[in-house]
Amino acid sequence: MSKDVSLLQVRGRLTEDARLAPLVWFKAGGTADWLFEPADVDDLRAFLAELDPAVPIMPLGLGSNLIVRDGGVPGVTIRLGKPFAKIEAEGDHTLNCGAAAHGVLIASKARDNGIAGLEFLRGIPGTLGGFVRMNGGAYGRETADVLVECDVVLCDGSLATLPISELGYTYRHSQLPEGAVVVGARLKGEPGDPEQIGAEMERIAQAREESQPVRTKTGGSTFKNPPDEKAWQLVDAAGCRGMMRGGAQVSEKHTNFLINTGTATSADIEQLGEDVRAKVREKSGVAVLMGGWANERPVSLMSGEGVAKALEARGHKVTRIDMDRQVAARIAEAKPDIVFNALHGVPGEDGTVQGMLDLMGVPYTHSGLATSVIAIDKQ
Repeated sequence: MSKDVSLLQVRGRLTEDARLAPLVWFKAGGTADWLFEPADVDDLRAFLAELDPAVPIMPLGLGSNLIVRDGGVPGVTIRLGKPFAKIEAEGDHTLNCGAAAHGVLIASKARDNGIAGLEFLRGIPGTLGGFVRMNGGAYGRETADVLVECDVVLCDGSLATLPISELGYTYRHSQLPEGAVVVGARLKGEPGDPEQIGAEMERIAQAREESQPVRTKTGGSTFKNPPDEKAWQLVDAAGCRGMMRGGAQVSEKHTNFLINTGTATSADIEQLGEDVRAKVREKSGVAVLMGGWANERPVSLMSGEGVAKALEARGHKVTRIDMDRQVAARIAEAKPDIVFNALHGVPGEDGTVQGMLDLMGVPYTHSGLATSVIAIDKQ
């Protein structure tokens, strides 16, 4: 194995100190120590088998959801090109796709073969490898809904096929092995009418055009949606629409998009994202419910104060509420985004508070009403 990348024999293209800005949608960022564009799967496998595992690798797809820092990317950046972009229809409403296949082309191939359920890929600017790695999704569906299995080349050069059950999918996250490079996958839909599939694709394309800054230098949706909330709404409510840092700006059209107005560095873009996070934290209120009248009152007050201070240290606006008979009115007055339940004993752990908060429509931490009633029996 070799740490000297220049000594490795490849059939594809291996470039030292390669500029990455032209390859990402933000059009900003530094260089890759090495950029490897393999000729095919065997070329990639042979390269990784000889590369010292201490050398970091980073797969790069369409670059539509990525910030390359100004200092560049250490090690080897691997970019899969046309040899990895095949899309073939198989039986049982399944497509066999290369990792470099674009979402638009996958959806179109599905349409042409009467395969429904993959229309949402029309609305994601990216390639299959990125979809598989981050459980990419849009318009109510995600990769986990259609993926059967994926092919990956591991850091030792071995080729493995992983079923969806081994990927540990959650919202915009997978548990792919460290250093694995996705090279292909099978996607399965259901029987559908090509005209109806095409109409749904057109609807998605139109919705994206109308609501997103698709003709700007951007990295797509930036912030994950919190449970039961929309990130763009939180950003907008915090007054961040149009906010700038250097040449980077929060889109006026869709506040979950950061854009390069023309002169932004990656540092501008990244710091603007942190500015937005701080603004949202300042705006997002948390009520810490503590105290009460149970024997555990002193413990609750102490732990509640600790929670409140920790939240404030992270920039959150915190309201401390000592549990009493007027608690509902005090919560309504505070208008928190969420209640942190730091109560011990009755009524914080027996379902009383949980039922009240459910009726008020206020989200809260810890167990819900049913669990509290069933599992807790404290007097």
